[in-house]
Amino acid sequence: MAGIRETKKQQTRAAIMQAAIKLFGEKGFEKTSIEELAKEAGIGKGTIYSYFQTKTDILHAFCEDELVCLHQELTDNADREIPILQQMVAIYMGEFRLITENREFGRLFMQQTAFPRDVDLEQHLENENSYFKLLFPLLEKAQERGELRKDIELLHITGHFYGLYLLLVSAWFTGRVPTEEAEVALETLFRQAMEGLQPSSEHISSEGIQHE
Repeated sequence: MAGIRETKKQQTRAAIMQAAIKLFGEKGFEKTSIEELAKEAGIGKGTIYSYFQTKTDILHAFCEDELVCLHQELTDNADREIPILQQMVAIYMGEFRLITENREFGRLFMQQTAFPRDVDLEQHLENENSYFKLLFPLLEKAQERGELRKDIELLHITGHFYGLYLLLVSAWFTGRVPTEEAEVALETLFRQAMEGLQPSSEHISSEGIQHE
């Protein structure tokens, strides 16, 4: 019985999330009411409140689900000897697909995550820290393999990749990069950044001179 109840809870939560993605995308976040969400999900208004206290909580839940998907992506590709370029492309293309499944909801989600409101800052930082915990071990392995310079902080390396990912998402929203070209474009951007992040013979030589 406990298993059945848990399955039902997951189905109800998923129905609420799907209703939110649809209505936030069609009507906008502010213009969508809890009543409308309940109707779209086929449940009572009170049921929604038993899962989410506010509409913003639903956005936070979407962010948490994104982290779950990221974790699954890492689990499915657990071989950390795969070149970091391939790993980063796979991870961020997974995020890209989540964002672009529903254009308007994706736009809203990106606004909330890239420019969080003060009232949402604590939750945002919590999600961000969880995100770093997933990515940093991959970057450390890449540093050990010589794919990334060891003198650059992991946070800064993450910033390079995430900043280029944001550029791709922006280019998709403006129509500069169509969906079918997104992966190639992202790999190109990452590869160009990687060329600047990799240790060069000149860099190693200059370090040796400084230490003498």
